[in-house]
Amino acid sequence: MKAEDIRALSADQLTDELLKLKKEQFNLRFQKATGQLENTARNRQIRRDIARIRTVQNSKSGDAAKAK
Repeated sequence: MKAEDIRALSADQLTDELLKLKKEQFNLRFQKATGQLENTARNRQIRRDIARIRTVQNSKSGDAAKAK
């Protein structure tokens, strides 16, 4: 997911996307532990997507605080 796509999402959509990625990360951890993980690069990709979403959420909340 690109940063431009993430910035276009609303706050609720960001929260939903973050929850979805956290669940996928959890499932990948179990797959790794059981030796069933096929795409090891997906862990890194999800971790970075989560960081991107959190960064956008923080910047949006900071912008909202400045507007008040």
